[in-house]
Amino acid sequence: MSLASYIGCNIEIPSNDEEYKEDFFYIGSCFAGENDLFNVKKYQFTTSYAYEVSSHWGIVISEYTTPDICAESKKKLIELCEIMDSYLGKGDFFELYSCWVGEETEKREGGISLQMNNFDIQQIEIPEKTLVRFEK
Repeated sequence: MSLASYIGCNIEIPSNDEEYKEDFFYIGSCFAGENDLFNVKKYQFTTSYAYEVSSHWGIVISEYTTPDICAESKKKLIELCEIMDSYLGKGDFFELYSCWVGEETEKREGGISLQMNNFDIQQIEIPEKTLVRFEK
């Protein structure tokens, strides 16, 4: 199984997976199929659009993950916020959800809201099946 991360937002975002397949982080397909994207949009997000955030492993920041995975996830999250900052206007938001591929319809285990450019990356915890709303 693979851990996938998804974002939901109310604007269309271009996929850059063809250009950046070898990059550390990009918006585009990696593990999930069209059905997985449909399910995460229907069961988890409140937004009009859903995208897989491809990084060759999902974003999970938890005491139950290894220090290496936590450090990599923090780096990915910072990059994701930088990318989304260029697309979103004041008052907009995006949502982040990570789960094992195939578990998109299962009940979420938690939710938090953060200000996109005003959180301490060392103080947050984002376990799998947690919906995170990032507000700009």
